[in-house]
Amino acid sequence: MRTPEGLLARVVPAVCRTAETDDARDTGHLAALPPEEAALVTRFPGRRAGEFAAARACARAALGGLGLPPAVILPGARGAPGWPPGVVGSLTHCAGYRGAAVARQRDLLAVGVDAEPAVRLRPGVLERVCSGDRELHSVRELLTHAPLVPWDKVLFSAKESVYKAWFPLTRRHLGFGDAEVALGQPSDGGAQGAFRARLRGAPGEANGPTVLDGRWALLGRLVATAVCVPAAPGP
Repeated sequence: MRTPEGLLARVVPAVCRTAETDDARDTGHLAALPPEEAALVTRFPGRRAGEFAAARACARAALGGLGLPPAVILPGARGAPGWPPGVVGSLTHCAGYRGAAVARQRDLLAVGVDAEPAVRLRPGVLERVCSGDRELHSVRELLTHAPLVPWDKVLFSAKESVYKAWFPLTRRHLGFGDAEVALGQPSDGGAQGAFRARLRGAPGEANGPTVLDGRWALLGRLVATAVCVPAAPGP
């Protein structure tokens, strides 16, 4: 596993612990799965099984960063990982990369992270990802004025992170068009920044937040995003 100073640590708060690997071969992770997880991957295609195993290895390493023992992490509703009591977290994987971020529930209500190759979306995909003309125009403007950042992919990843944070809180589906994301201008030499997602037609605070704040970062060949929902302050 790589050190916490890697990609995900750039987009999550200090209360999170992260672990990640860029070993595209997923070496040894399948053999190390506990029996409950190993029984699941027998139904997965070969590459998917390796991704599952490597992401779980990252998750257990991140849990260790919280001082917690290894845990079996089975997928639940819509594939969301089932964390130990008192823990929230998120997993992500893309070509040649697997990662996990976790936190204690007393610090954060939800964590959503996503990593993607830092390349532009295929033609026509951006229009399907955007919630409307305003979001589409904003991304096209960013692509024109700061072309070294693949803003369309940042948007795609941000919406993935929004969903990963939203679903554990509400147990409800959220489509690309349900969140309008405003991407902040880059800082730190253009390598990272913030974003804000407003959920369109979303229910009130009793059922889930209507505004979610996140961060994005570009590192080498990857872009990562995260949405972390803070816990309510104590009395």
